[in-house]
Amino acid sequence: MGFHLPLIFALLSLAAVALANHAAQPAPQLYWNSVLPNTQMPRAISELLLPDSTNEEKSTNIMSAVGNGKPTDHKGKPENIPLSNVLYNNVYDPPTDNQLHYKNIAIFFLEKDMRLGATTNFQFARNSNTATFLPRESAQSIPFSSNKLLEIFNHFSVKPTSVEAKTIKQTIEECEAPGIKGEEKYCATSLESMVDFSTSKLRTRNVQAISTEVLEKGATMSMHKYTTMPGLKKLAGDKVVVCHKQNYPYAVFYCHAIKSTVAYVLSLKGDDGVKVKAVAICHLDTSEWNPKHLAFQILKVKPGKIPICHFLPTDHIVWVPNHKSA
Repeated sequence: MGFHLPLIFALLSLAAVALANHAAQPAPQLYWNSVLPNTQMPRAISELLLPDSTNEEKSTNIMSAVGNGKPTDHKGKPENIPLSNVLYNNVYDPPTDNQLHYKNIAIFFLEKDMRLGATTNFQFARNSNTATFLPRESAQSIPFSSNKLLEIFNHFSVKPTSVEAKTIKQTIEECEAPGIKGEEKYCATSLESMVDFSTSKLRTRNVQAISTEVLEKGATMSMHKYTTMPGLKKLAGDKVVVCHKQNYPYAVFYCHAIKSTVAYVLSLKGDDGVKVKAVAICHLDTSEWNPKHLAFQILKVKPGKIPICHFLPTDHIVWVPNHKSA
């Protein structure tokens, strides 16, 4: 039997290319491909992968990108708190003066209002923090505790009295704070740990991970009126995991599993023609929320069983079991 040398060389070349591509992938992506081979990676995650994220300096030398994550209000002025804090933090507390600035934006809406042709004013603003993922081993080698703030500041060459230091401190304290009733929370300091937490809470690796996406490149992130187009889809499961990008020198996500919660994907079209694949979360039971919570002020309803919904910003991810949609 003769050897087919051209075929052998061709196969060897393909194998070499495959090995090179595998080696070029960052460690977090390799972990994703291994654990979630059938799950498409959402843009909110893929944009945070470095070509070579084994180089820690590429992630830690971006303190200038550790902004405050401030969206702009309807007048284009920066607000004092991130939108994610308005959506999730302190649901038992009345809104602060800063949160009240959001009353003029359709942050919250009722589940029944998600219908074809419905319009809403919204701004799909992106967090100003572009910090990327570190491999889990690198992230675990760096302290992440309020008891070791000085060590953390030294690691990132941050002055303890600086704005950056205040941002780091606030993020860690929010991560260490106890969760609200019915919430299982966790701050993922790596993509690998986010995958592990989300799949463990959903009790399956057969999952979908979805983020809101503005589909046109170069589209503005200013306030627009959006119309709901055909394609509304309710995602499977009555328990979801939602992960929110935090302000930190490297990618950290505040993740929490919330009971009595469902997720939707909507197709929206702005008055400027821009299309958005929007993810919405609906909380089915708000009976224990503070009656003065901003959602009730906006919607003119009382705490109870009326589902209250909101869109997810573009740098947040929702995880759901990969079952047929309802």
